[in-house]
Amino acid sequence: MSLVVTDLACRRAGRRVLDGVGFALAPGGTLVLRGPNGAGKSTLLRALAGLLPPERGGATLDGHLALGDDPDGWAERIAYAGHLDAVKAQLTVAENLRFWAALLGADATAEAEALDAFALAPITSRLAGACSAGQRRRLGLARLALAPRRLWLLDEPTVSLDAEAAERLAAMIASHSARGGMTVVATHVALGVDGSELRLLPPAAASTAAADPFLA
Repeated sequence: MSLVVTDLACRRAGRRVLDGVGFALAPGGTLVLRGPNGAGKSTLLRALAGLLPPERGGATLDGHLALGDDPDGWAERIAYAGHLDAVKAQLTVAENLRFWAALLGADATAEAEALDAFALAPITSRLAGACSAGQRRRLGLARLALAPRRLWLLDEPTVSLDAEAAERLAAMIASHSARGGMTVVATHVALGVDGSELRLLPPAAASTAAADPFLA
């Protein structure tokens, strides 16, 4: 499965954040998004996750599945980890993973692998609300191991992670690539994974204003 993004443009709050973004990612590939705050890294990931409709351009998977044409089919092929950890504070670590496993159709073996991926076994009975920021982050990322998704979209995944957890994340990405999976990750730090880079820059203020009469 390949990912091809063509001439992608997106607006948020009336402002063009992305313009003319294009790249291709082959099976097993990793693309690291770089750029200053406001360059559109999160916007690009949200667009690829199907959470933000593009203003122009688009993306395809497998050469035929187009972004926006089949939202359910697209969602079944991706795993998105945004800034929020997507955990329920009133549930334990184990219950959170069990919830995600049921939602994704994973079995008990996958749950055990997810716990092991980020060394969560010692805190399975702890309420997620009582976990540290780093523990919640590890829990949120552990769900990547629950069910196969060919395309991972990760937004600043190392936030709140210590060095050991960051190494575990890098190992997960490498294993995902070895199985033919693809990863697009926005980060300001070195992940230690093989891949290419795409640097995003904010569109020029002048062109943004000219494209929007209200802002002009």
